[in-house]
Amino acid sequence: GFHLSGTVTEPATAAEPEMTYKVAISFDRCKITSVTCGCGNKDIFYCAHVVALSLYRIRKPDQVKLRLPISETLFQMNRDQLQKFVQYLITAHHTEVLPTAQKLADEILSSNSEINQVHGAPDPTAGASIDDENCWHLDEEQVREQVKLFLSQGGYYGSGKQLNSMFAKVREMLRMRDSNGARMLTLITEQFMADPRLSLWRQQGTGITEKCRQLWDELGALWVCVVLNPHCKLEEKSCWLRQLRKWGEMDVCPLEDGNYGNELPNITNALTQSSSHSQDSLARPRRTVFTRAIEGCDLHWQDSHLQRIISSDFYVSPAYQREGESLLFNAQGQPLWLEHVPTACARVDALRSHGYPREALRLTVAIINTLRLQQQRQLEIYKHQKKGATTITNLEGWVGHPLNPIGCLFLTLTEACRLEEENCLEISDTGDSKPPVYQHVPVATGSQDSGESYLSLALEVALMGMGQQRVMPEGLYAQDKVCRNEEQIIARLQDLELDPVLVQTLRKQCILLLEGGPFSGLGEVIHRESVPMHTFAKYLFSALLPHDADLAYKLALRAMRLPVLETTAPSGDVTHPHHLVSVVPSRYPRWFTLGHLESQQCELASTMLTAAKGDMLRLRTVLEAIQKNIHSSSLIFKLAQDAFKIATPADSNSDTTLLNVALELGLQVMRMTLSTLNWRRREMVRWLVTCATEVGVRALVSILQSWYSLFTPTEATSIVAATVMSHNTILRLSLDYPQREELASCARTLALQCAMKDPQNCALSALTLCEKDHIAFETAYQIVIDAASTGMTYTQLFTIARYMEHRGYPLRAFKLASLAMTHLNLAYNQDTHPAINDVLWACALSHSLGKNELAAIIPLVVKSVHCATVLSDILRRCTMTAPGLAGIPGRRNSGKLMSTDKAPLRQLLDATISAYINTTHSRLTHISPRHYGEFIEFLSKARETFLLAQDGHIQFAQFIDNLKQIYKGKKKLMLLVRERFG
Repeated sequence: GFHLSGTVTEPATAAEPEMTYKVAISFDRCKITSVTCGCGNKDIFYCAHVVALSLYRIRKPDQVKLRLPISETLFQMNRDQLQKFVQYLITAHHTEVLPTAQKLADEILSSNSEINQVHGAPDPTAGASIDDENCWHLDEEQVREQVKLFLSQGGYYGSGKQLNSMFAKVREMLRMRDSNGARMLTLITEQFMADPRLSLWRQQGTGITEKCRQLWDELGALWVCVVLNPHCKLEEKSCWLRQLRKWGEMDVCPLEDGNYGNELPNITNALTQSSSHSQDSLARPRRTVFTRAIEGCDLHWQDSHLQRIISSDFYVSPAYQREGESLLFNAQGQPLWLEHVPTACARVDALRSHGYPREALRLTVAIINTLRLQQQRQLEIYKHQKKGATTITNLEGWVGHPLNPIGCLFLTLTEACRLEEENCLEISDTGDSKPPVYQHVPVATGSQDSGESYLSLALEVALMGMGQQRVMPEGLYAQDKVCRNEEQIIARLQDLELDPVLVQTLRKQCILLLEGGPFSGLGEVIHRESVPMHTFAKYLFSALLPHDADLAYKLALRAMRLPVLETTAPSGDVTHPHHLVSVVPSRYPRWFTLGHLESQQCELASTMLTAAKGDMLRLRTVLEAIQKNIHSSSLIFKLAQDAFKIATPADSNSDTTLLNVALELGLQVMRMTLSTLNWRRREMVRWLVTCATEVGVRALVSILQSWYSLFTPTEATSIVAATVMSHNTILRLSLDYPQREELASCARTLALQCAMKDPQNCALSALTLCEKDHIAFETAYQIVIDAASTGMTYTQLFTIARYMEHRGYPLRAFKLASLAMTHLNLAYNQDTHPAINDVLWACALSHSLGKNELAAIIPLVVKSVHCATVLSDILRRCTMTAPGLAGIPGRRNSGKLMSTDKAPLRQLLDATISAYINTTHSRLTHISPRHYGEFIEFLSKARETFLLAQDGHIQFAQFIDNLKQIYKGKKKLMLLVRERFG
């Protein structure tokens, strides 16, 4: 049959009644070619009703009635039967069919209509002709709509996941060798190219968003897979090539390295060292996400050696050839495949993706044998070379490469070892939480039993690829991709249970990487622009540690370096141009991911510190590596904090070895940040004191004695010494008397040194720290007095003066307050100045000491304070009580109130009256009507002060007359003045 129709009933649910749907399916040569269903569900995939009908037909073929094509049945009817048939058909569906029936009748009766030009009539139940295309039904419109919708959501609402599952669907179609795979990918690509954001990003010169970038990458990789289909027809390939070129030429087409701005793409082919490619970046062709697929169209599978590799496990070189040098086989007679590595791996991916897993495995083994041989040869060359020189042989890194070669080989090999029933071929990380379980599967080989398994090969190739020395690529996106890809591979490696076989592979490869010459990123000398190995080394360190600690440390310590931050590159590196391949001459590209790389370096160091806890020798070497290689103070601080945390567990005793390392790192941070501004500096200083306290009293004495190389004077007095001398510290350390005295003496010495160096900021702290020692306290006081005339502000002096009064030194307080007054100047309108309280306090202090002190301070007040309300406030306070009530021993106090007619208050009264007069004139020069009421109140206050003088009422009357004369223009105001003051 070619056409299947039926009704499908969907049972009732709590929410929905029972529903019946009419379904029709056309099929041809075992493929469903079209479907319709009454449910009207639109999706890329078939609805449940279509699936139900198909399964019914597959499982119960005898239940489905087989009929002749309808054309055959009609052929057997006579004229009357045909008329009856048509009329009944129209009656059964008159609403839908009648207009069509009318139209067809008109056309058939018209002799020159189109319908009459064709012989015969169509029959939907009769199936297609042998020459017709036959492919699975794919609702193209639906694919377009869904991709468009997901793209418009910009990666939100899980749309990225949806698009990834569409890509997975394409891979599944390719694996089933369903020709719709490429069709579906074409539809997806068309929608991606029509994304309106592309032109926007291009105009703004901004990169594509991170989520979108990854989708474009997968799109590019899928096209490489499609064009590398080992069994596609030539015309298909040329059709794809035309499409890919068309897309690639559009100016909105995203570029391979993710930049729209300065287009500096990677070099595709593994170029040997020659100067041919160090030409200007402008001469390099524009590489889009489709460029690799376009290049892939030139590759073919006709090579006889390649055909033999993928078609047999037992392809080995003839015995007589093994002596001679052969490019096709290694010394063991195993075949090699000497293609550019990422290209060769793309072939593997294509075989895997198109449903040829055995062939993919065979090619993978040949590639690994080739890589091993190259590694071996490079090692031999390097051993005979002059040491200290390095070259980068790999211009194109495999980790972070658009074709993900290492990930591809690793997946191909581990899939052959998975214990589960179904081998998941998903490239995208599926959301299942339990890690896969692997078993060793021996490598099928024609030569003697190698004892190798696909699993150990997977580990070996991952280590080879990750350890490859490679230049940091250009541009933020490419650099970010290197980090991401590395993390993905490590995550997969962590799924492997390391049994003895795998540990042996791990050790062997680690030794090779350490001895390695230019091919290894863990070799002795590396190029300044090499991608750092910290993340990889952290994995290796943790994996090796239980099995070979010496090797683990050797490797991790070697990997600690970050040459791009070293000021001097190793000799033989940049100094000999012939040892160096510079991709873009004479300029180092920007390392956009440097922050991330430095934090990875820090993670590696932290992992080693944790492991070395309790082992003084190991800790020493790790500490030296940190001090030599890490250049960021905040990262060293983080390491110090990590070490401290690990050294002081809550539930057991502290580990002194690690505590000392934490302290040493902390001291280094102090020295690094002493002269540079760092917003975390206060936190760092407090932390250091805490750490030193944990280490013990000797550490505290040491930081107090060498404070000047670690802290500013302010930090040393207000944070360090203050904390050390606090009650908590003494309790924490449970010190005996001599120890307490030693600490206190160090703190006092520090205090005096700091006060000398920075009296402004340290004097008060110094006095506080020296309180318990008479000589030190006197010395600190003298330092303050000496600095008062030059280096200190009135605020600082007033603060110290109040402290002195509080400590019971009122005369010293008076002296300091007098010095503070000489630095102060309060203008007529500064009646809310913060220093007013200090001035009032200083006058109250002088008044309480006696007449002499008051007489000494009033001239200073008159000189410094020009604000009438403040002066009148002082005057009022001085006249309310008798001076000298402080009761200084040996002084007599007359107990009489002071008169404003005699000195010293007379001088203060005159100054206050003249301040009122000056302020009045100043206020009147620019007064607005809304301030008139306030001004009248001000004059009332002035009158109170005038009246304290003997002839005050006369003076005030003259003052008011004077105002009326000068400001007669301000009629309304003068009216108010008259009303109040006559």
